[in-house]
Amino acid sequence: MPKKRIQQLIDKLIPDPEVIKRHKSLQFLGDKLHAPNLWHLNRRSIAMAFAVGLFCAWIPTPTQMAIAAAAAIYFSANLPLSVGLVWITNPITMPPLFYFAYRVGLLAMGQPSSADDFEFTLSTMLSGLGDIWQPFLLGCLILGILSSAGGYFGMKYYWQHRIAKKWKERKKSRLKGKG
Repeated sequence: MPKKRIQQLIDKLIPDPEVIKRHKSLQFLGDKLHAPNLWHLNRRSIAMAFAVGLFCAWIPTPTQMAIAAAAAIYFSANLPLSVGLVWITNPITMPPLFYFAYRVGLLAMGQPSSADDFEFTLSTMLSGLGDIWQPFLLGCLILGILSSAGGYFGMKYYWQHRIAKKWKERKKSRLKGKG
């Protein structure tokens, strides 16, 4: 069942919710941090966590995790999973993913690449920021929306599919027991 797999992953990677709730730097959130859906695993909170986490992964800022946490609280999504999914864009995956976002933005704007031999490095990006920021941010927005919707509906479908499969197996085993 997906709930057991996800719970095992969360238990391995995320500190105990009680430790997180008592953390000094999170006390400003007050009782909002104690909402059950932020910590429980159910179809809605997991699907929303995928939507929030995958959208925030495409936000090109170092505060992705804080934004994901705030959005998880606002949308009652599973908090640890929302924040954890942001790490899809990490220092290793960020350059190719953000270059892809730039190319998607160019395509959406109907613009040719400013230079086909453009080298996607930090120094090139900073020097050519005036030319690339609009297609880059548009590409991030498009991919954020698509990833978010795909994650949300994909998890809802996966969860429903697994539950239906479990019920079918349970029904089959009951029929075998009677026969």
